[in-house]
Amino acid sequence: MDINKPKIISLFSGAGGLDIGFEKAGFRTVYATDVWQTACDTLQKNNMADEVFCGDVRDIDFKSLKEKYGDIDCLIGGPPCPPYSQTRHYLIGKADGFDDEHAGFAVPEYFRALESLSPKIFFFENVDGFTFKTQQYEFDFLKKKADELGYNITFKVVNCANYGVPQTRKRFFCIGVKKELPEFVFPEETHADPDKNSEKKPWITCGEVIGDFDFITDEEKEQRPGAKDYDLLCEIPAGDNYLYFTEKRGYPNPKFKWKSRYWTFLLKLTPDRPSWTIQASFSTNQGPFHWRNRFLRIEELKRIQTIPDEYELCGDFKEQWRQVGNAVPSDMAYVIASAIKEAYFNGR
Repeated sequence: MDINKPKIISLFSGAGGLDIGFEKAGFRTVYATDVWQTACDTLQKNNMADEVFCGDVRDIDFKSLKEKYGDIDCLIGGPPCPPYSQTRHYLIGKADGFDDEHAGFAVPEYFRALESLSPKIFFFENVDGFTFKTQQYEFDFLKKKADELGYNITFKVVNCANYGVPQTRKRFFCIGVKKELPEFVFPEETHADPDKNSEKKPWITCGEVIGDFDFITDEEKEQRPGAKDYDLLCEIPAGDNYLYFTEKRGYPNPKFKWKSRYWTFLLKLTPDRPSWTIQASFSTNQGPFHWRNRFLRIEELKRIQTIPDEYELCGDFKEQWRQVGNAVPSDMAYVIASAIKEAYFNGR
């Protein structure tokens, strides 16, 4: 352990996707926390923090943490995103934003931590829906609290594929720095859709990262992704979804109406492009599925999320899936963490 490394407190840590990237960039997580015991077990199993607290963030005395660990250099975390996701708006009678009964308190708690810890830098992550007009109150809260607490912020909705992650995963990143410091500048994108930009490196594809898993086991042959629509899944070309069977797409005997299902319904990967966003919940009919008409394996999910192969996940299959699906791609975290390290902690 290098005590001279910039110190991090990590909130809503999950399996540690952010922490892996920050550790690789030269930071040290002194304290990580999550409310889910399985995720905390994963953090502890991989020695991701000096201390792991499993419990409600509202029970944490952040001032005592500052007394214990001294000045904290960086606060990182992505408050639970369901209150701000696009799918929430389709759920009748389900409150969103700060009114969400299960996680609406999380963003205010993040800023309670920020106020108590007063780190040099903070990193806040969420789904891109956090910036939508439907979440204007919450987005304004973030900007107002950051300003009141003495931070200038720089934010961006990032497509992780444009930074070398094999997944077209959009996320909202906000970096706040003390007002006496130079404002943060996001690193330039390094990759692009090869059909639209030939000057940058082409997107990293699924074939490149999970091609060595391009086979199907006897056990997997007995499984039926797509449930009752398994036969339809087998007919869908790689890289397509249920829309293949619509009149608009020219299917002779349409089986679905246009945009009548979630876009991920019967969605299949193709080895020729990055994965679409890996969902947090395992599903029998919501993809993406492998192009060989099987469920993705945890090993493949980790590759797509750029979590190291040797990183050990606790829990059963669905619990591991949830941990990986909820994570920030570790290589994406590393890109941002490296830029923060270079700009504000040079020499440490």
